[in-house]
Amino acid sequence: MLSFLADENFNNQIVRGILRRNPAVDLVRVQDVGLSQTDDRVILEWAAQQHRVMLTHDVETMTRYAYERVQAGFPMPGVFEINRNVPIGLAIEEILLIAEASFEGEWEGRVIYLPLH
Repeated sequence: MLSFLADENFNNQIVRGILRRNPAVDLVRVQDVGLSQTDDRVILEWAAQQHRVMLTHDVETMTRYAYERVQAGFPMPGVFEINRNVPIGLAIEEILLIAEASFEGEWEGRVIYLPLH
């Protein structure tokens, strides 16, 4: 199962819903690991070192820095950008599906926008 890092401003209702539905999902928040108010580049580096796929609503900087990492040849385990307008239940369902059905490394170097359909 994949490991995730939720960005600092990621909707906590989604985080709680994921963990309520499947407590085995390895998901931590930026603030849980002492990275509050840290530059997105540092957060992406930490995520890469920990092999954690990013969950974010930040289409401006987080996705741009993720693409920069890939272009520079640095590891980037993946970023899922979830639009803030996506219903919470749908976001939870899609993230759980991804967590449970993905292989480690499957999303390496990719930025995926949810919902998938």
